[in-house]
Amino acid sequence: MPSLRDVLQDLPADIRGDAEVSISAIAYDSRRAQPGSLFVALRGQHTDGHRYLRDARERGAVAALVEEWTDDTEMYPAVARVPDTRAALSAVSARFYGFPGRSLGLIGVTGTDGKTSTTFLIDSLLRANGFRTGLIGTVAIRVGEDYHEHDFRQTTPEALEVQQLLAAMRDAGVDWAVVEATSHGLVLHRVDHCPFDIAVVTNITQEHLDFHGTIEAYRRAKARLVEFVRDREDRPYPRRIVLNARDEGARSLAAFAGDVPILWYGVDAPAALRATDVAVSTAGTRFVLEYQEQVIPVHLQLIGEWNVDNALAAAGVGIALGLPLDGIVRGLEQLASVPGRFTPVDCGQPFTVIVDYAHTPEAFQRVLPLARRIAHGRVIAVFGSAGERDRIKRRLQGAIAARLADFVIVTSEDPRHEDPHRILEEIAEGIRTAGGRAGRSFLCIEDRALAIREALRRAEPGDVVLLLGKGHERCIIYGDERRPWNELEEARRALTELGYRC
Repeated sequence: MPSLRDVLQDLPADIRGDAEVSISAIAYDSRRAQPGSLFVALRGQHTDGHRYLRDARERGAVAALVEEWTDDTEMYPAVARVPDTRAALSAVSARFYGFPGRSLGLIGVTGTDGKTSTTFLIDSLLRANGFRTGLIGTVAIRVGEDYHEHDFRQTTPEALEVQQLLAAMRDAGVDWAVVEATSHGLVLHRVDHCPFDIAVVTNITQEHLDFHGTIEAYRRAKARLVEFVRDREDRPYPRRIVLNARDEGARSLAAFAGDVPILWYGVDAPAALRATDVAVSTAGTRFVLEYQEQVIPVHLQLIGEWNVDNALAAAGVGIALGLPLDGIVRGLEQLASVPGRFTPVDCGQPFTVIVDYAHTPEAFQRVLPLARRIAHGRVIAVFGSAGERDRIKRRLQGAIAARLADFVIVTSEDPRHEDPHRILEEIAEGIRTAGGRAGRSFLCIEDRALAIREALRRAEPGDVVLLLGKGHERCIIYGDERRPWNELEEARRALTELGYRC
């Protein structure tokens, strides 16, 4: 069992007390502290871990990692002070679990949209080509054959969980792990001790400005993933950066690549890896993949032009690994679906109901036009916008929906500690600027269950009803309360109430 001195050896720490005390576990949530734990006091948006030092000690923690001395630190046999406990959490977790990332290949995927679908496509093509895989992302965790969906509501977990999962993957004999790396995760040191070999950037559009402040700072946060690959230690794995040639934000990160080879991809773009002849239907998405004079047709089971971009990004990873193009395509074609992404709800109704996770302005501009093409009638959109997140995008969402949908119902997504009605009103302002009129082209219904029922009640044969923003998620957050929610099941219940059989 390592000592406190052992787990801190990578950090400039000021230690008081018994530096040789044995550490049996690490916790940053005091409720998970146990006898022998090292408790790491993190400062968060709503609370400060230093407030819970006493609670962690009473549960058995024997050491604490803090940014400042307090009266409660005197309760511990040993305490270490560091400048930044978030950065330190990554270091001590990696050391405690034996730097598991060094024992497997690591692929990081970042971007505003498309991260989850791209990681699922990468996982599918790797598995189709005989690799044992791991996956850490928004929707699911995979450790070899052990796969489960979750609702952590944190795409990139804290550094402790990342290192725990990588250790489990190492022990399970995983060859390659695919990690969704969000801008928050990159800036907050959650993946600092992940020696990424391949970085994929899908796109960078407006999102999370509440946290980053400016689009430039947001892009800079994403660039950290590219820098991780650039600065990677010598490892027996290929090193490559895969960038979307059609996206300005993704292109801007090339400046951070150093001497790492970049594989550019794009639909109908002057790129090494490209797609042409894209055709979308309710049966899937077809295109022609071109790379180094090789041309091969692809038939994705996933619906939507944006999935061509995601498939190209995934194919870029396969190429970086030296896989044959036909093997790459076979893996892409095997993926049947991605949870909560453009998922139809069929209860025999004469109109189409789609559940999708789209929640950014860019995603709206992709999903709504597709709905328009497959609709034989109107497009009805139901969506909200998250509380305590980027407020600027709310009006953009409203304006885009007003232009691209026939009728909009604005509702709650995750208000958190904001007034949900104020959020709805900010979206409504965007709708009105685009010519929308309350009662005629849009409604505001705060209760999401009622909003869905109103949309389905209004739907006529041939219409498409889009339920946007929740996708795979299993709760709606009001304040500190996580209210159970399942968009697919809620849509099915509402359709059943209308007399359809699900």
